[in-house]
Amino acid sequence: MDLRTEHLTKRFGPQVAVDQVSFSVQPGEVVGFLGPNGAGKTTTMRMICGLTAPDGGTVLLGGSAMSPRSMELRRNIGYLPEANPLYEDLPVLDLLRFGARLQGVDRTLIDNRVACMVEACGLGDEKHKRTGELSRGYRQRTGLAFALVHDPAVLILDEPTTGLDPNQIVEIRALIKDLGKSKTVVFSTHILSEAEAVCDRLLIINKGKLVAEGRPDQLRSKGLGGATYMVRIPAAPLRDALRLLQGLPHVLGVEKGTAEGAYEVRMSVPAAESISAACSAQGWDISELRLAENRLEDVFRDATLN
Repeated sequence: MDLRTEHLTKRFGPQVAVDQVSFSVQPGEVVGFLGPNGAGKTTTMRMICGLTAPDGGTVLLGGSAMSPRSMELRRNIGYLPEANPLYEDLPVLDLLRFGARLQGVDRTLIDNRVACMVEACGLGDEKHKRTGELSRGYRQRTGLAFALVHDPAVLILDEPTTGLDPNQIVEIRALIKDLGKSKTVVFSTHILSEAEAVCDRLLIINKGKLVAEGRPDQLRSKGLGGATYMVRIPAAPLRDALRLLQGLPHVLGVEKGTAEGAYEVRMSVPAAESISAACSAQGWDISELRLAENRLEDVFRDATLN
């Protein structure tokens, strides 16, 4: 089932939390939703799930418009909220059975679905505990199992690996990638390496607006108009070289490289000629001057620092 938003907008008083956001996600695609705190990620996800009514625009699932009253359409969505609210007095197995009944799973299939979720989310050792007795990592796993128990076509996951240890993160990443082969998956994260490892495509939102979209390799190659140069000036004194490079037009930052005489120069526009000319004027020979591939961190920073 495909997911599409068209000019999605939400206001809270005078603040525009989500501003004309449009994108689409196809079945078999995992899309990462990135942005700084307060950018509008959670509000957008809640509108997709029908939990918050938009002030403008439309959410479409499989071509049908979503609204808070679209109960049958909402059964196609599995949602793991950032806060991950659970009924703490219920044992894990009872909670998952309750979730399955709530979502209309056939009673003859409930036990099988619950068993599948216990295994898929690694809950076997904790399944008889009350959810209030679980560690944060196992609470997160239980919330993910609750979101998946009815086998939804669309998954909306808000920070799904929060609180997990490194081994658990690897397991949940693998689960999300596997689910993404047959489902439509959108998940938010602040861990850029995680987004790059799991996602087919990334959406970056800032101050309620969608500011960048594409595959991780596309975003890195675009550099959002900026450039990173690797420069090596063997004969130049460190302090003089740093002062010269930092003083060039369009320079955002200079970092000392690991090799002798090497520097990483971040620029808002590609400007290799200005580096070469400035070094030549000092009588310094450049042994290396090349355009480096942008890091996803650089792309995120360029997209959101304004």
